[in-house]
Amino acid sequence: MRRREVVNERQRVPTPLIPRRLPSGRGAMEQPNATGDGEAALTPVFWLAVALTGVAAGLVAAGLMWLLFTTQHLAFHYHSGDLQSAAQRASGQRRMASLLLAGAFGGVAWYLLRRHTPGERSEIDDALWSGDATLSARRSVGTSVISEIVIGMGASIGREAAPKLLGGYAGSALAHLVHLSPAQRRLLVACGAGAGFAAVYNVPVGGALFTAEVLLGSMALPAVLPALACSAIATAVAWLYLPNQATYVGIPNFHLSATLMVWSLVAAPVIGLFAAAFIRLIGWVSHHSAKGRWVLVAPLVAFGLLGLIGLRYPQLFGNGKDMAHSVFLGQGTLTLLLALFALKPLVTALCLGSGASGGLFTPALSTGALLAGFLGLAWSHLWPGAPLGAFAMIGAAAMIGAAMQAPLAGLVLIAELTHSGFPLVVPMVACTVIATAVTRHVDGYSIYSARLPARRPEEPLREATN
Repeated sequence: MRRREVVNERQRVPTPLIPRRLPSGRGAMEQPNATGDGEAALTPVFWLAVALTGVAAGLVAAGLMWLLFTTQHLAFHYHSGDLQSAAQRASGQRRMASLLLAGAFGGVAWYLLRRHTPGERSEIDDALWSGDATLSARRSVGTSVISEIVIGMGASIGREAAPKLLGGYAGSALAHLVHLSPAQRRLLVACGAGAGFAAVYNVPVGGALFTAEVLLGSMALPAVLPALACSAIATAVAWLYLPNQATYVGIPNFHLSATLMVWSLVAAPVIGLFAAAFIRLIGWVSHHSAKGRWVLVAPLVAFGLLGLIGLRYPQLFGNGKDMAHSVFLGQGTLTLLLALFALKPLVTALCLGSGASGGLFTPALSTGALLAGFLGLAWSHLWPGAPLGAFAMIGAAAMIGAAMQAPLAGLVLIAELTHSGFPLVVPMVACTVIATAVTRHVDGYSIYSARLPARRPEEPLREATN
């Protein structure tokens, strides 16, 4: 009998060292993630560019964090400890002066930068998703430096946007230097952005998942392998200055309980709905943010209002890291958590609406921790038995998973940021899945897609309007 020839419908690229199939005749690429390289060939030159991008992302992340911490210490006159404690110790006059100076400096600096770099790209998400992944050196460096300085002086925006941008720019510059293809450049820029994110938070796996799940939307091996390598290299290089430890230290290893399990199912839809509202708020202020000469005065007004609010709630200064840390450690009352949860998204939106550039990851995480802490304390009056910090950790994972529309990245990031929470994995997964699904069903945007600039008239629509 003539043997029937098996046709290989998908060709592996690169060709494996062992080209013969197994006796079954089935192909390796029948495993969906074990695909060929596609348009972005993982050549030796590309791998060299990945390694160099990781080194560059780690160095710029360390440099930006040095700038941030130095600015914080100068602005609030402290030498050790955290920003929240320093802001609480500082006088009201010093808090106001720091925010007003940040507004004056930021307004002038952003106005001059944007005036002298018209049309140059520094929006990395937009460059990846609807552009050619090419970023401007002047605009990227200027935006990043200004952002870290004003955050160090108390602006309520995230610190991760700058290292994410400069990590992506490093990939963009190297791609042009070694003449990579457009597809390879896009992959390298995404890896650099995730690596910058990973380096500042010491989260190499979370940074790689951020690259794959958020920036590339692919968990295939040709995307995951360079993402992991780049994030790991950047994280290790950043240890030259940043500590090799959890971002949130001293978090207890909370235990699972029936009350936590049930609460996670009840609270998840609430967190998902709030995440959708938060995303819409960010999208609205991003589209209506100050432009042109208004940028000269809008940050001064916005940061001044933040300074006034900060006279009563200095916890709102900065990106929210210390605020989330306090809730993870079980600190806070019902009234304080409610006030901070209500105010943090508003002051963050106020800063972004003034024309400021900055991230949203930590503001979203801290808001989720505060909301979950408030809901958890209220729940404990009905069914006691769970600590405040456990509620906060579950809520933080659900909030960032829903806000980023990336539940895997959200879960892994919380684990890496705290080096804790593994006994809570089941309620954490349940809450994150439900919250993310609710946000996706209600709206579908993320904190990144909601901030994309208005589409140019010549660009085609990628999806039907709702």
